[in-house]
Amino acid sequence: MEDADRELVARAQTGDRQSLEELVIRHQPWIYNIAVRMLYSAENAEDATQEILMRVVRGIHTFHGESKFRTWLYRLATNHILSFKKKWAAADPCYSFEWFAGDLDAVGLSEIPDPRTVPVPVEILIEEAKMSCTAAMLLCLDGRQRLVYTLGEIFGVSDSVGAEVVGITPANFRQILARARRDLYTFLDGKCGLVKESNPCRCPKKIRGFMERGYLKPDKLQFATGHLRKVREVASSRGGELIEASDRLYAALYQDQPFVEPPRELVRRALASVSLDPPN
Repeated sequence: MEDADRELVARAQTGDRQSLEELVIRHQPWIYNIAVRMLYSAENAEDATQEILMRVVRGIHTFHGESKFRTWLYRLATNHILSFKKKWAAADPCYSFEWFAGDLDAVGLSEIPDPRTVPVPVEILIEEAKMSCTAAMLLCLDGRQRLVYTLGEIFGVSDSVGAEVVGITPANFRQILARARRDLYTFLDGKCGLVKESNPCRCPKKIRGFMERGYLKPDKLQFATGHLRKVREVASSRGGELIEASDRLYAALYQDQPFVEPPRELVRRALASVSLDPPN
């Protein structure tokens, strides 16, 4: 990938539109999937990804090869997503593990909806409830913890590459990842029936409550349909080096989620926003 990126960058910097498009298409899915885990909603993830792609195509001439293109791009992307998350969180600052626990309790447990009253099979609603709930839990981590967890645990990035992207040392990357695991897995262990059978919370029994609160919309599913690949199918296997055996059950909840396909028009809009003539 590094050699191919280098060649595409060189051609794009001469004004080759096709090379720039290919370069952006190669990396867009990863940017979008990081944004989904950081921002949760598809709308916010699309907005952030669109802004990142525009910054990339407008700033391609500012890349001078001091680092790998991948590092330059993903550092730009993650910094933008962290800034986007701060602005979004300021408008809705209620997320914490304490708040999330109380909200889950308030939703309560209900009978599974009658299949005749919902527009999609109940099995799909169960998957949507499971994936949307576990994805929302990530909002309870602070921005840097969530970014490091997304890179290191969900997408299997090594500590050296992750540290390069985040702009910290590998040792610091491992420390932040360990804290994120501890906080998230302690919460899961205390609340989630998927990882501990004695916990009363069950995805099927949350469907009705999630629908009533607008968390789950049967006519607008975000996680359970329309995806061809799971995260574990595209993530690096090197991430396993950082996962303790006791943590694999928890990590699997996130690696079994879909690798979401981004809207195709994001690349088109980004390319339409810039003149590709090379600088004088």
